[in-house]
Amino acid sequence: MTKDAKAIARHVRISPRKARAVIDLIRGKDLREAEAILKFTVHKGTESIGKVLQSAAANAEHNFEMNRDALFVKEAYVDGGPVLKRVMPRAMGRADIIKKRTSHITIVVSEK
Repeated sequence: MTKDAKAIARHVRISPRKARAVIDLIRGKDLREAEAILKFTVHKGTESIGKVLQSAAANAEHNFEMNRDALFVKEAYVDGGPVLKRVMPRAMGRADIIKKRTSHITIVVSEK
C-alpha cells in the first residue's frame, strides 16, 4: 500500500465551478507538469490551487519522505464551501441576494 500526502485549503473565495475548471487540468499529471500548467494558465484559481499543490508536495517530502521527482497528482477535487449571502438593492424597493461562493480545494499526491 502506497502512502498518500494530502493538502486541503478551506474557505477559498472562488466559486467551485471556476476552481474545477483549473483542477481538471492537473488531475493525474506529474508534479512538475502540474506546476508548469498552473504557472502558465491565466485563471483566477491557479494561484490558490498552486499553493495547495505545493503544500501537498511538501507534506509528501517532509512527512512521508517521498521523492519529489516521483510525485504525481493522484486525486484533485473541489467541494463547495459556505456561501456568503449579500443583499443588492434593486428598483422599486426590492432586493436581490448575491451569493459569494467559497470552495474547499483538496489535492492528494503519491509516488509512482
